[in-house]
Amino acid sequence: MSPDLAPVLAAAGAFLGERLTTNLPLREHHSHGQDTQPPHLPDAVAFIETTEEAARLLALCNAHAVPVVPWGAGTSLEGHVTPVRGGISLDLSRMAAILAVSPEDMDCRVQAGVTREQLNTHLRDQGLFFPVDPGTAACTLGGMCATRASGTNAVRYGTIRENVLGLTVALADGRVIRTGGRVRKSATGYDLTRLFIGSEGTLGVITEIGLRLHPIPEAISAATCQFADLAAAVQTVIAVMQSAIPVARIEFLDEVQTAACIAYSRLTGLAPLPTLFFEFHGSPAAVAEQAAAAEAIAREHGASGFRWATDPAERAKLWQARHDALWAALALQPGAKALTTDSIVPISALAEAVLGTKADIAASGLTAPVVGHVGDGNFHTVILVPPGAEALERAWALDRRIVARALALGGSCSGEHGVGIGKREFLEQEHGTEALGVMRAVKQALDPRGVMNPGKMFLN
Repeated sequence: MSPDLAPVLAAAGAFLGERLTTNLPLREHHSHGQDTQPPHLPDAVAFIETTEEAARLLALCNAHAVPVVPWGAGTSLEGHVTPVRGGISLDLSRMAAILAVSPEDMDCRVQAGVTREQLNTHLRDQGLFFPVDPGTAACTLGGMCATRASGTNAVRYGTIRENVLGLTVALADGRVIRTGGRVRKSATGYDLTRLFIGSEGTLGVITEIGLRLHPIPEAISAATCQFADLAAAVQTVIAVMQSAIPVARIEFLDEVQTAACIAYSRLTGLAPLPTLFFEFHGSPAAVAEQAAAAEAIAREHGASGFRWATDPAERAKLWQARHDALWAALALQPGAKALTTDSIVPISALAEAVLGTKADIAASGLTAPVVGHVGDGNFHTVILVPPGAEALERAWALDRRIVARALALGGSCSGEHGVGIGKREFLEQEHGTEALGVMRAVKQALDPRGVMNPGKMFLN
């Protein structure tokens, strides 16, 4: 325990009571996310319930230089929630209130611990929904903001960045600021909302979020189609996007991932081939027109086995299989862990990136299904890592090759998972020395004592 931690625990315990704990199982639970980074125990875990509690605790920790690591649901894939320097894990999962919904303005305000699934269940009877879907029901909206989350619907509705109107943020020294507002645009001041979106808890703790909402579409249609070879599937994606068809979702599974999903989710009617999942939103006439146009393009590229799903239960089963892709991949090698890459490239470079990745996988000798939200050029490689240090090093070497290719093609090392620990080494290469220096200056200005999620984003 840090010598400066004792007075923090004593003072924080006075207003948090039993919600501040040094219980070992709870500390172990907060020692890692869903990634391959080594776990690190926090010295304590604080379960906060209000913005004011977050601010008081941050002021205490800042005064004694005690690290603070925000925690939402622990679903991050790049080590964001791992307390590499100990300190206090600040758990926001109890901040789960939906504070206000305005159907007329199509917006809402929620606490950071609300999940996307909870919000959409609440909104269902009002004809509205929140579209950003990172692929798991467990992640919190605060965590989604902190990591600049994206997901399957981004091609039509945008990422979390485009759907946040404003934030409440507790800063390192205990000050609380409110950014943005409820209007859809403003031409005043610096855009502080976007500064904190993707900041990964290194600048402050997001406690409340104002969100844009969208009408539930009148009609929704989903489809799957399959290809004899990978290149044809990827070229179909490029052609559909360049044709400006307003696809809501377009997802890609290579033959390895498709086989895994068939086995894990008991899908019928699919063969273990490269597969595209489509979804179209709008009026019945618009959906039919969009679907017909996409099908025509896909057939020009050799697609077969078109299956349409308009029934909600059938669509739900289809997308649940896609969301379960990680677990399906892990089922291919029981006992293995998953190192999930997150590259994104300009859509014109998608074929080169994906085909190059498949060649890298073959050379590595590892099993690594490829899956992605390819409508915006973003794809993931689920590298299965058997037990042992040698296999983990081979997996990281494969990850670096995939990222290097994406950067060389004008892409990014992360389209949605963020930087955390796993992508720190690529930040300077992607943004340049001067830009990285500006990022460090912002960090120094808002967190001069370095207590906010230290060890993340920057190498030192």
